[in-house]
Amino acid sequence: MEMVPRDLKPQIGAALDTFRVVVLHGARQCGKTTLAQAVAAERGGTYTTLDDPLVRAAALDDPQTFLHNQPHPLVIDEIQLGGDRLVRAVKMAVDDQGGPGRFLLTGSTNFLTVPTISESLAGRAAILQLRPLSQREIAAHADVVDDPAAPGRAGIVAANFESAITAWFRDEVRLGTSAGTARDAYLRFLCRGGYPEPFELTGTSRRRWFDSYVTTVLNRDVVDLGDLRAGPALARLIRLAAASTATEVNLSDWARRIGLDRRTVEGYLGWMQTVFLIHELPAWTRNRARRAIKRPKLHMADTGLAAALLRFDASGLRTPTATMTGPLVETFVVNEIAQQISAADEAIDMYHFRDNTGREVDIVLERTDGSVVAVEVKASASPAPSQLRDVAWLRDRSDQTEPGTFAAGVLLHTGTHALKLGDRLYVLPIDRLWTSSGPSVPPKMLTS
Repeated sequence: MEMVPRDLKPQIGAALDTFRVVVLHGARQCGKTTLAQAVAAERGGTYTTLDDPLVRAAALDDPQTFLHNQPHPLVIDEIQLGGDRLVRAVKMAVDDQGGPGRFLLTGSTNFLTVPTISESLAGRAAILQLRPLSQREIAAHADVVDDPAAPGRAGIVAANFESAITAWFRDEVRLGTSAGTARDAYLRFLCRGGYPEPFELTGTSRRRWFDSYVTTVLNRDVVDLGDLRAGPALARLIRLAAASTATEVNLSDWARRIGLDRRTVEGYLGWMQTVFLIHELPAWTRNRARRAIKRPKLHMADTGLAAALLRFDASGLRTPTATMTGPLVETFVVNEIAQQISAADEAIDMYHFRDNTGREVDIVLERTDGSVVAVEVKASASPAPSQLRDVAWLRDRSDQTEPGTFAAGVLLHTGTHALKLGDRLYVLPIDRLWTSSGPSVPPKMLTS
């Protein structure tokens, strides 16, 4: 698969223009190396990788010489393999000789949670996360779309296309019914996932790639970095995580099902976050102090990986009795939104909402000014208006307690209708997250 332009690239450039060090971390095989090489080439820098034993030996033997005698920005791929010794040498180098854009460090583990690295480079580094390819990135690069129903065929996304999420915060929503993306195509996109390497693989070949990927990450990264000796338990846990995507984690229940104690399960899940196999969606409430004590929702970092672990393909998810279709579609949307907001110029945080009466909203997006967009996700191609009930309640509650903060409520579905159902409430196809087709209507022109 040829290189797909990444939405995060402008953010990397802006960070290099401002910070002395930029840390680009993300899952193995999500495209960090290709992106870092492109950035180094454009800026006349140097690319090196610590995966090469000779390079790693040279860097650890004499880090000062290694860091200074090469054109900058110096890319150091897989920085976690250099440990604290090399990261501290980077800190000394940028303290001795200032100026932005000195180093671009990449890693397949969360830089801030690797136990062998105690130096955080606080005040010196910008930390960015690269995720697997999003549908928005795939659609913008039509040459790699080999599916006649793929989003790139329905409406090519321009390089400067504004994120739909940004427009939703202004209550500007694209309405109107179009041919759009078929429900079966969403299921194919979901099972394909966003890792570039298996993008063109199908069937058994794709499943084998994902199986090998999980085995490598668990045994090479989690077991080695965590000094663990629990490969089989980790394999059972990652499959349980895939089966539980888009749900709140009950550690006691998980411990019982896996056959481990609660604290061990919590530690293993932490390691799976460190290597970007899973991520958590915190609970949202207007009371900031309460957010930390409510259960987060767990999501797999890639739905292709989740589907492969669960042995599902698109045809299996299409059947009415497939109980995993809804959770996987929800995770698919969560990951798409997460990728878009990570590349956005403005800070947007993502949460889920559930209260003690059973009201739930799948996604709550919040800006620093306190404004929110609530998103509900349904795998149905013909959702019912009643499925916006909890979003409408959140709108009304916000209007009472913090007027002006609720921007829009959106129900995303696998059909083709894009309609306004009430005050700041909309039903939209999922592909409105990445396609440019359809009129953009300011709020005063919208009709029910």
